[in-house]
Amino acid sequence: MNDAFKWLYSDVVKDHFTNPRNVYDPDEVFVGDAEGMVGNIKCGDKMAFHLKIDADVITDVRWQTYGCASAIASTSMLSEVVKGMPIAEAYTIKPADIARRLGGLPENKIHCSVLGDKALRAAIDVYLDKTGRPGAFKGDDAVVICNCLGITDVDIEDAVKAGARDWGALQEATKIGTVCGDCRGKAEELLHGFSHIYGE
Repeated sequence: MNDAFKWLYSDVVKDHFTNPRNVYDPDEVFVGDAEGMVGNIKCGDKMAFHLKIDADVITDVRWQTYGCASAIASTSMLSEVVKGMPIAEAYTIKPADIARRLGGLPENKIHCSVLGDKALRAAIDVYLDKTGRPGAFKGDDAVVICNCLGITDVDIEDAVKAGARDWGALQEATKIGTVCGDCRGKAEELLHGFSHIYGE
């Protein structure tokens, strides 16, 4: 077979795509403690995460998505990983952690793996709000992108949520890259990823 037609995904990705775990079924009686939703249906990706939580530990999960094979496989794997996990630990899971467990994803599909962890965090944030601890984990998992100004990935995400969609708008919102500029590559990567999730 020509290399161009070989399957680009690992066997683990194929398994989670064709046999996804913990998918939300409207006919099932599943009463969660919190739901988080992220995504942009206009670009084809939207994700909802439903959690059951007891004593700050995730006891069960359901999810639903409009998304590609990478988004489905990533969220299926994520849903398995977080069962039995304290919410503080689950909040810090990164897409790269899930991609590794899947045996990797094609470079042009990495952005699809961010939907699950964002929806998971959104659900945990809802639960924290309900239990009188709004924003308790905000910033716990922040990664500094611009060392000169101390700007984190959370700052970039907040700027995109507020409407920044290109480098100029991101600089205007955060002043990132206005000193040495070494952070621009990584910052633009994050800008693209977050725009995919929160864009109109």
